[in-house]
Amino acid sequence: MAKILIIDDERAIRNTLREILEYEDYQVEDIDNGIDGLEMIQKNDYDLVLCDIKMNRMDGMEVLTEGLAIKPDLPFIMISGHGTVETAVEASKKGAFDFISKPPDLNRLLITVRNALDRGTLVTETKVLKRKVAKVRPILGNSQAIVKIKETIERVAPTEARVLVTGANGSGKELVARWLHEKSNRSNAPLIEVNCAAIPSELIESELFGHEKGSFTSAVKQRIGKFESAHGGTLFLDEIGDMSHSAQAKVLRALQENKITRVGGEKEIDVDVRVVAATNKDLLKEIELGNFRMDLYHRLSVILIHVPPLAERREDIPLLTQSFLEEICNEYGMPPKKISEGALEALKSLPWTGNIRELRNMIERLIILSDKIITDSDVKAFANPSAPVTAATIGAGGAITAVAPQTDYDQFKNFQEYKDHAEREYIKFKLEKNNWNVSKTADDIDIQRSHLYSKIEKYGLKRGE
Repeated sequence: MAKILIIDDERAIRNTLREILEYEDYQVEDIDNGIDGLEMIQKNDYDLVLCDIKMNRMDGMEVLTEGLAIKPDLPFIMISGHGTVETAVEASKKGAFDFISKPPDLNRLLITVRNALDRGTLVTETKVLKRKVAKVRPILGNSQAIVKIKETIERVAPTEARVLVTGANGSGKELVARWLHEKSNRSNAPLIEVNCAAIPSELIESELFGHEKGSFTSAVKQRIGKFESAHGGTLFLDEIGDMSHSAQAKVLRALQENKITRVGGEKEIDVDVRVVAATNKDLLKEIELGNFRMDLYHRLSVILIHVPPLAERREDIPLLTQSFLEEICNEYGMPPKKISEGALEALKSLPWTGNIRELRNMIERLIILSDKIITDSDVKAFANPSAPVTAATIGAGGAITAVAPQTDYDQFKNFQEYKDHAEREYIKFKLEKNNWNVSKTADDIDIQRSHLYSKIEKYGLKRGE
């Protein structure tokens, strides 16, 4: 559900807009001035802002400029009862998505809102895809199992063979799928991912094959699915063992005929995709239980690649650890940290039920909580991630001197109160880390310095407390 903020000093306009948008199932919040509106934009993740131009305390154009400085990709629709062509042009130049006049025409308003939300979604998805493509990390490890996997990828990737990747959660199945795409002849085309376990069964077919307008209650417009989006490239079906029976049948047909039909449609659409699937389940057992189609299994598993759990390749832990140390320190803008041999041995002795994902989280935790050299004592102290740490436990050298007691969640009356508490602790931690250099801290957490000053004042933060 899209979340929309209305900023207007006229209560009647706010109420009208809220009523219209809530009727369309949007989540709506409103405020009567730009200053508080900017504070709300800073604190919340809105998908769209509707902002009046002529307001007291702060002009709407100022709100637009400041708001885009805080959230550059947040769409703004400007509204005014005194609209002119010049005003609309100025708003557009300053970054507004569109401009509408008061009183708003219902159809014009809803179309503009939908278009703005569609653009915002597209911008976000594009950024995510670019980020993912730019950061395909290597498959690290010299264990026999990993060497075999890398050799298999080199042989299989240039072919059109479908691949089924198996392994426990966090073991690196997605990375194998990415390298199968990167090393293939389709590497310049899209790699589209679908997490079958994360999509409700009633929506999975629409997600995969798209739908026609009016095919079901919320289908307000035509939408293409992941098969069409991946045309010419690779479709990665993650957690395919969780797919519904009806979706399995349609996927099987798509693989057999290279054609799909959108939900609610009749036209057959040609698709050219290579499918790579992954699962943490034993699909042969799922077939015996009647939960998975045998014919689909055989279509998907032309090549089988099993990614072993980290506990079965402990000799790779030092190499993975060093890579994560460099990567995370670089992300945080911190000088590289070293790790002792004793710490590496301590890491190798842990059970690693969460596999590589757990190891990376552990290294990130050790980087934040330990001193310049990570020791075996640090590993033993912070191996259990359940004990939270507050800024008050940070010593002068940046190391954590004590673990704080677990947070008492009953003390918070509502979610907003907890969010304020968490934000206060986070800002305090960053200020202490940067020796209370406000400019550096503002850059570090990516907000304007003036907003950081207001946060410091809001939470009563003081140096040395």
